Amino acid sequence: MYPPVLDVFHIQKILGIGRRQAYELVNSNQFHVVRVGKRIKVSSDVFFLWLYGHSFSQQ
Repeated sequence: MYPPVLDVFHIQKILGIGRRQAYELVNSNQFHVVRVGKRIKVSSDVFFLWLYGHSFSQQ
């Protein structure tokens, strides 16, 4: 079970990728991220929709 808001660490663990790859992914604009200071946060709903191949439009 994951929290409602994911950190890059969570994305690393979910996908089984390294830290550098996780940062490249969150900076790729493939899904919406929120920057809080130096931290990058991703809604778990948005991330898992992306992971399972569901498309959504960003306004």
